[in-house]
Amino acid sequence: MSIFENKVLVITGGTGSFGNAVAKRFLNTDIREIRIVSRDEKKQDDMRHLFQQKDPSTADKLKFYIGDVREYRSIEGAFKGADYVFHAAALKQVPSCEFYPIEAVKTNVLGSDNVITACVEHHIKKAIFLSTDKAAYPINAMGMTKALMEKNVVARSRQMQEGDPVLCLTRYGNVMASRGSVIPLFCEQIESGKPITITNPEMTRFMMTLEDAVDLVLFAFEHGEQGDLFVQKAPAATIDTLAKAVLELKPSSAGINYIGTRHGEKLFEVLVTTEEMVRSEDLGGYFRIAADNRDLNYDKYFTKGNNKVEQATEYDSHNTERLDVEGMKQLLLKLDLFQ
Repeated sequence: MSIFENKVLVITGGTGSFGNAVAKRFLNTDIREIRIVSRDEKKQDDMRHLFQQKDPSTADKLKFYIGDVREYRSIEGAFKGADYVFHAAALKQVPSCEFYPIEAVKTNVLGSDNVITACVEHHIKKAIFLSTDKAAYPINAMGMTKALMEKNVVARSRQMQEGDPVLCLTRYGNVMASRGSVIPLFCEQIESGKPITITNPEMTRFMMTLEDAVDLVLFAFEHGEQGDLFVQKAPAATIDTLAKAVLELKPSSAGINYIGTRHGEKLFEVLVTTEEMVRSEDLGGYFRIAADNRDLNYDKYFTKGNNKVEQATEYDSHNTERLDVEGMKQLLLKLDLFQ
């Protein structure tokens, strides 16, 4: 972790699954300080006690700041004297964003813009903004607000001058066992003797561990240039395969209850759109999508097109590597829930 030696890292939304995973990985390195910014004092207190119990000697590197990304003044202090930022604060639940779309705009779009402004004002060197596969061809409010967040990060990256922060993006799919995700719900249903509820059994989702999510952000941090978007290649599985794998690891006689597709859900998720694939660079385990840095000179768009779009194929959870039940079980066994 020499790149973080004696550095100060700010994590917005840092009490969530991602922030906890970063803290777990970084606290025993030569990083100087990790600042956790969030609006929930209870989760901050829980996180503080958790890491104090694990290792009091390193837990002192964690500093907690109460603040909401919607309110610039409430978060600004956390950025003073910091070096790097991981922006993870967001409204992430599809149903809640569907019913309260303006609240999603306030947090996911305007809140992320406040973070960019704080990065500029306090001379942050590099900031990574976390996005989701739902931002590619979005059909729900959560995906739409994340897509706007991505557009705004790229737009503001075009305005950066020498010495300003480097703004990069990461986009990833379902992070297994993260807070509010389906795997912990399945486990709770099994433990309470209820059937597992799944929507469409043919629905596919990318499967990533929290460690994969941290690896992706670190890869973007090390390799990203202004406005870059990074995607990690990942396997996928149908929801039916996932449910059956969970049941084999946690047997239950209650079985599976098929309830039908929920409001705002997709049949499959896209990590890289067809249009993005045209300007993407395959880096082995990752795709790098360079920013579209065209300007407002529209005249040339009427005379010059790009026929590569017709030849490209999107990268989605239907055409990536597909896990069977056994493969899904091996991935699940990496999670603490199944130890």
